[in-house]
Amino acid sequence: MARPVLDTATARRLFLHRHLLGTNPKSPGKGADLYQLIHDLGFVQVDSVSTVERAHHMILFARRPAYRPKNLDPLLERDRVLFEHWTHDAAVIPAEFYRYWSLPFRRSRDRLAEKWKTWQGGAYRDEIQRVLDHVAEHGACRSADLMAEEHRGQSGGWWNWHPSKAALEFLWRTGELAISKRQGFQKFYDLPTACYPEVCNLAPPEVEEAVDWFCHEALQRLGFATSGEIAAFWDHVFPAEAKAWVDRGLKTGQLQEIEITCADGKRRKSVCFPDTLDDARTLEPAPNRVRILSPFDPALRDRNRAQRLFDFHYRIEIFVPAAKRQYGYYVFPILEGEAMIGRIDMKANRNAGVLEVTKLWLEPGVRASKGRLAKLEAELSRMARFAGCDRVEIAQDWVQG
Repeated sequence: MARPVLDTATARRLFLHRHLLGTNPKSPGKGADLYQLIHDLGFVQVDSVSTVERAHHMILFARRPAYRPKNLDPLLERDRVLFEHWTHDAAVIPAEFYRYWSLPFRRSRDRLAEKWKTWQGGAYRDEIQRVLDHVAEHGACRSADLMAEEHRGQSGGWWNWHPSKAALEFLWRTGELAISKRQGFQKFYDLPTACYPEVCNLAPPEVEEAVDWFCHEALQRLGFATSGEIAAFWDHVFPAEAKAWVDRGLKTGQLQEIEITCADGKRRKSVCFPDTLDDARTLEPAPNRVRILSPFDPALRDRNRAQRLFDFHYRIEIFVPAAKRQYGYYVFPILEGEAMIGRIDMKANRNAGVLEVTKLWLEPGVRASKGRLAKLEAELSRMARFAGCDRVEIAQDWVQG
């Protein structure tokens, strides 16, 4: 039997709706609404680069223009409905998912212990029990609190932590400690039971249950995917486990095979849940507004997938020597409606209260019409307010040929 085929336009629409970019972003972006947004995304990647604003804040702002960075901390530190840990990278994650992290916690122990022998040396292992005892007795603490008790002034720099700092990170990565709060970039670590007592009382799942959960939730958020894309979404199941999960789902009828027509006309075999195709064909078109995305936006995290769907090639050039950059240090992708239309170079100069825009590159075939530029400038005004700037300054000849 021939596989159902999803055309490019419908696949894009489904993709954007599943990444919460397919509807008008009119909600308040705080409290329960903000929590639901993060829950529906699954997680929000955290990154420290703040050319305009840090990545997680930009991801949330793209979906909720009313969102402000101050809205996130209460969910993390007061309400404790989010926790910080790892997916494919550092992220904030709904605390109701915490019990499933017992799987990556277990898998991290041996892997990190072996890796850190070379990276950090073995001294941190001698600190582990002391660190746990300190936290149990004194509560949440910073690395600096523990360093005061060992060899002051002997930190080896950013990547060569002093032993108690390495012990804290190891215990956090393996689930024996949690991040309680932050002051700037300083983490405070505490026992998970002190941070998330309710979810910590839940029995951890067996491996099979956890793998099923990670795969199911990944596909729910992706809409359609290969087994490799399912494994990569959370980055907590092995590719072979995701493939076995897909094979079982196809045999039982819980999944179906489809083909996605990519932007270049080629078809790519994927799987989806049986009701996904009907859902895709009834979705409303995404609003024809302009949104400026973070380079780490979930819609672009899988660069190859985004290129297949949108014919949009994007790479971050932070680590590319300046003379070899095609665009710039940190340029931002631009979404208009259901199309990726270009990228923009901009920076928040907070001391001057100015969002400085230097260059705009539109994709081939995308015109710099008055209407399009007016929509972009309206988005830049919103972006300036979000970044704490009073105004936007656009360089002359900013539209590149």
